[in-house]
Amino acid sequence: MLSECFIFGVITFLITGAQCQETEVFAEAGSQAILPCKCSSSSRFAPAIMWSKVNKGTVWRKEKNGLQYWGSSWSPKGTQRARCPHSQFERGDFSLQINDVREEDGGIYSCRVANDHRVTENMVKLIIIKVSVSPLEPMLGSDVSISCNMSPEPYGVTVRWMLNNSPFGTAKSVLEEKASARMTGNWTCVVGYEGKEGRASATLTVKGIIQPSKDDTKVYAAVGSAVTLPCVFSPELLPAKPVWAKLKPGSLFIHTPDRLPASFIASSPSSQPTSDQSATLKEVEFEDEGTYRCSGIVKGHWLTRNMQLVVAKIDSSTPSKKRDSMTLTCQLTDTSEVVDYEWVHVVYDLNGTQSVGSIQKGKTLRLGKVSEENQGEWTCRFYGKEGILGNVTHHIPLMGGLSGQKSSGVSNNTIAVVGLSILLLVLLLVLVKMFLNHQRRKRIFQYPALETIVHTTSNEREERERSREKK
Repeated sequence: MLSECFIFGVITFLITGAQCQETEVFAEAGSQAILPCKCSSSSRFAPAIMWSKVNKGTVWRKEKNGLQYWGSSWSPKGTQRARCPHSQFERGDFSLQINDVREEDGGIYSCRVANDHRVTENMVKLIIIKVSVSPLEPMLGSDVSISCNMSPEPYGVTVRWMLNNSPFGTAKSVLEEKASARMTGNWTCVVGYEGKEGRASATLTVKGIIQPSKDDTKVYAAVGSAVTLPCVFSPELLPAKPVWAKLKPGSLFIHTPDRLPASFIASSPSSQPTSDQSATLKEVEFEDEGTYRCSGIVKGHWLTRNMQLVVAKIDSSTPSKKRDSMTLTCQLTDTSEVVDYEWVHVVYDLNGTQSVGSIQKGKTLRLGKVSEENQGEWTCRFYGKEGILGNVTHHIPLMGGLSGQKSSGVSNNTIAVVGLSILLLVLLLVLVKMFLNHQRRKRIFQYPALETIVHTTSNEREERERSREKK
């Protein structure tokens, strides 16, 4: 094999028109590397091609008659890791593809293309990049090493790190850190060399409390609702002596506990230890807001996670001058993450079907006049930069308790006033009639003879009427 390389090399230098180019190629360990080799040729005959690695012998070669050969280390158990796509030969592209590249594949490769009396040679330096993490899954608070390895490592190379696609401020090829929740994710090493760039990545998983993933995570809940405070350890970690505590304001560093809410329920104890130590508040009150801490001992490490419970409620007020109007205000105990408020009118029909009515923006909702159109449920949704954070609902009673009741009251008062007026008018007429009768009698009593005549005339009229009835 070495004699073939020597002979091919001697022929290269003896034939006139030999050319030589050199380039660098970066590839991540485990990926596919493409080593370029492009030559311009107008010959009608198929060229002879040989790819070899300096000091390592032939990788792949093809004779003019079409026969192909692989080096012994490049075709283990009959599987060829290196090949040249024949479909590109007509375009003068003789690039070599290496699948599943390894660190030992790094080095200098030579591509020689012999066509008629012309030989073209390209030199390619393959640099393999690999990111290593040790240990693979460190415990929270333990030492962890992240290294960026290059094979071979060129002189004058630059290194920078990315964590979850965000820059991580260091230029060292090896990082020595204490494992923390913020280090969890995808680490990418970006290598720069002579204007070219290559990169490789590895995932770091830190064992400990995985939910919430970081301290001071905010959990939102509405007054009167139930809420879960998450505290989940890595699946293989079973914490001993799990403890929940509510911290007094300003006591994050001195660990001063406060009284837990009355509706607080820690995870129920069981005979089998579990990694889920989440707690529940069955009915949240506005005063339950604050910082809660979940703790547990895992393999001698005391692991803790703080979370912030943010409570929301709706305050309603009625202006003194406009009793039929109402103002609703969305109140949160912490608004540091809130960027927008939205009011949604929820309406139910006779069948109980829910539908969404008007939507309004703003922390405060002003209802100019409460009527059938705006009674029912109003939901305040509050949003953060990444979407909705939570919501809280307020129920406006039916019209009988608001403007409708007032209208009904006005109608009843009107009827009562009209009835009372008629009654007074009747009494007044009766009094006038009685007064007139009294006056008439008084005038008659002043003339007794006239009264006798009137009385006699009346008696005679009655006698005549009785006589007629007898006949």
